Order: sequence, then structure tokens, then C-alpha cells
Amino acid sequence: MNETDVVIIGAGHNGLTCAAYLAMAGLKVKVVERRKVVGGAAVTEEFHPGFRNSVAAYTVSLLNPKIIADLRLADHGLKIVERRAQNFLPAPDGSYLLTGEGRTRASVARLSERDADRIDAFSRELEGIADVLRQFVLRAPPNIVEAFGAAAIREAFNAVGTGNILRKLSLEQQRSLFDLFTRSAGEMLDERFESDLVKALFGFDAIVGNYASPYAAGSAYVMLHHAFGEVNGKKGVWGHAIGGMGAIGLAMARAAQKHGAEIETDAGVREVIVENDRAAGIILDNGETIRARYVVSNVNPKLLYTRLVPADALPTAFLDRISRWRNGSGTFRMNVALRALPSFTALPGDGDHLTAGIILAPSLGYMDRAWLDARAHGWSREPVVEVLIPSTLDDTLAPAGQHVASLFCQHVAPELPDRKSWDDHREEVADLMIATVDRYAPGFAASVIGRQVLSPLDLERQFGLLGGDIFHGALTLNQLFSARPMLGHADYRGPLKGLYHCGSGAHPGGGVTGAPGHNAARAIIGDHRALFAK
Repeated sequence: MNETDVVIIGAGHNGLTCAAYLAMAGLKVKVVERRKVVGGAAVTEEFHPGFRNSVAAYTVSLLNPKIIADLRLADHGLKIVERRAQNFLPAPDGSYLLTGEGRTRASVARLSERDADRIDAFSRELEGIADVLRQFVLRAPPNIVEAFGAAAIREAFNAVGTGNILRKLSLEQQRSLFDLFTRSAGEMLDERFESDLVKALFGFDAIVGNYASPYAAGSAYVMLHHAFGEVNGKKGVWGHAIGGMGAIGLAMARAAQKHGAEIETDAGVREVIVENDRAAGIILDNGETIRARYVVSNVNPKLLYTRLVPADALPTAFLDRISRWRNGSGTFRMNVALRALPSFTALPGDGDHLTAGIILAPSLGYMDRAWLDARAHGWSREPVVEVLIPSTLDDTLAPAGQHVASLFCQHVAPELPDRKSWDDHREEVADLMIATVDRYAPGFAASVIGRQVLSPLDLERQFGLLGGDIFHGALTLNQLFSARPMLGHADYRGPLKGLYHCGSGAHPGGGVTGAPGHNAARAIIGDHRALFAK
């Protein structure tokens, strides 16, 4: 039997962030990880001889700059470079949109002068709101408490602080924020723009990890969620971690270990030990017991409470509600080894556009039909695909003259209709995804010499992403902010004393941010100091 101050379930990037902060505060920390590698879904692996790529998470922007600085991740080997162009959207008719510094307005103007006059204002509108909301990322949202006491007083001050932040928004910005939380991205974009490709540029962010139409209420918030990022001090920019996303997890692990945290891989958790209504440790799959004052979960909340915590230890109402936690992001993930770069009909040959996120979804209507088709059929016969070719920025990933590409594909059903299994249809859908790219870049399919395919079921099996949900729970209004993962538990504390949430199922939600891990560590350190101050 081992004893420690803190045991963290899962060495994903949020678990490692939490571990590093707790170790820096002087607590004895142990992290246990079911897989043989750290990083969770942010890992880099060889998937074809000589070809390496980010297996699941595949691009950088949302990783919080304060966390990068606090953990000194650059000192631990992390280097992030920005894309030379941000997004490239080719259309079947040969037109295209190419965005990035010094490119966006001229490219939009070729499609629509009216949209070119409006896009900067819309981008500033999103950026202005995102600037204010960034202040919520590294703090707990107001939590609902039932009785008066120390927790109620703490939350009253938190609510005042929240109000003070929101007061920085003008009245018109507050109206826009309300729209972004409640309306569909499609409606808002149709009101502002006329070009399909311009609307698709923003609309794609509304369906990333969101198994919904861009015309679904609340999809506008998902669009806003993706506007929070920055790379190397540049806001709204996307980039690449040299060595792939695994470089993030490795740097975080080194930071945590430098301060004394212990990380054990190949150590799955069978059960959370509960004694006297308190989490007291864990039991590993091999039967080993680790006792701890604080148990911290970096896994999906539904997985934690329906598989790891004994049901009789939880309030019935809590267990009933968390069992309905909605998962499923409609994601199908592929990595392919290429003998040559693709050449797109709309913009042939090499160029900065191949360093961009290449979005194959030319209109909001296309995205809407993809979702409807997936609901009826199990996957869209005309899917949404984002292609990223990180080897254009990072020559460590593939042999000289060859390349790797990430295919981030929407929409597929988390569970197929008629009790069909993804194991029986995985390769069929993978062929469809490659054929979809080939329609825009003829010869792409012939250039593929190896591939790795991850259906929603594979993402669940390998990474614990229930239903393939990359966010550990849908970013819907009833699962956001003070309701993430549930009203009354938005302060990173579970329904059992000593049990905490540090994963993406807590505020501010999904993406490779590190923010839930940071915020959970603050809650634990505060509770620890209060305990020993008595």
C-alpha cells in the first residue's frame, strides 16, 4: 500500500498540469495512467514505419499562456510554431478562401466586397468578447451552494468578481454575448455575410467536436470557445508543437517530476476508495492500493461516477443526473502517411496554404446536410474534413520528401443505428474520408502509403473519450460554466469530500488548455491550507 497527499487519475495534459502546480506547492503527488504513455489524447506516436504524428489532439492554440510560463514548458522542451497561413477553404467550383496575417481581407474581397468590409468588424466583435471571457478561463465559475456558511460566502465573493468582469463588456457586447450563448452560429453568420466560404470559415469552429448542425441553438458558443486561443502572444492564431502534441504532455510531465511528482504508467484504476463519505484513495487494476488525502479525477465525469466510484457512495439524485451527462462529438480521426504533398484543384502546387487548417466544407448548408445524414445513416456520405499537414512545419515527423497529414472528420454518429458496430464499418468510412479529400486534391488517395484510423469507439477505448467526445462532455448551455459538470459542483469539488475534478469535464471545458488542471489545483491548495490553518 502506498500513501501520498494527492493521487491523480489520468496523466492527460490537465492531470499533468494539476500535478505540476500541486507539487510546486509542496504536496506529495502521484499520477497514475492506464496507458503506457503520458499526455492522454495529446500524444505523438509512430503509426507507419518512419512516420509519426499527433494521434488524437492535433493542433495548438488554446493552451493557456500563463500555464506555459508558470510550468516553464519551453525549458522542458516545448516549442510551438505558428502556421504560415491560418485556414484554407477550397470550393468545388475552384474558388477558395485563404486566411492569415495580411491575407484575409484580400482573399475575402475576391469572393465578396461586402463581406470584406464586414469581416474585420465581426472578428473584432468576437475578439473583444473573447478578451473579457479569457479572464474566466483560469478561475472557477460561481458555484451554487444550498446552505449558508464559508462556502456560501466564498461563492458570493466569486459572483461579485464575475459581475465585475462582465461589466467590462459594453451593453452591445453583452447583447452579442447573450446571442453567442443562445443562438445558432448559422443564423448569426447568415445575418452578417453572403459568401458561403466566409460563413463556412466561422461555421466550422461551431461544429468542431460538436455533433450538431451549425444551425443548432448554442452552436455559436462553440464557435466562440475556439476564439480564446493564442500562439506565442498572438491572439486567435493556431500553431504546431514541434514533435507533435506529445511534446506538450512530455514537457508537462518533466515540469511535474522536477518538483517531485511521481508518474506511474500502465496503471489503470479499478475503483475509488470511499470511507465515511470521503474519497480516501484508489485501487489499481492490479489490486494495488494507493491511499491519499485528495483524489483528483482527470477522466470524463460520467466515466468517473458510473464506473469508478461505488454507486452506493453517491447521492441518488447526483448519480441519476451524471448518468445523463451528454457525450459524443461526431468525430472520426485519421492520420495518413503521404509519399508527396497534395495539390488542390483550387490552388495547385506547394505553398503556405498547405501549412494551414484545410477545411473541406464549403458552406453551412453542406455542414447541416452532413449532420442530418449522419443522424440517419450513421455517417455522412459527404463529410466535413479538416486536413492538417504538420510536416510542412516540422521535419521530425516524416522521412525527407514525404509527409504526414491529420484528417479531423465530422460528422459521424457516436453510436451507429440498428446496433451496428464501428468495428465493422471503420475501414469503409476511412476510405470515404480519403476519397473526400481526393475530390478536392486529385491524386491524394494514390499518395497514401499508410494510415491510422480511429472511430468514435476507438477514441473511447484508447483514450476514455466516451462516445469519441473530445471535450469530455458536450459544450451545451446545460453543461457549461456553473453547470459543468453540474450545478453545485462547478468549483472542481465532487459530491464526496476529498474528491476533485481536473479534466475537460470541468470548466472551462475541452481543448488542450490546461485550464481545468490549473483551476482544480488552486481549489485543492486552498482546501489544504485551510485544513492545516485550523
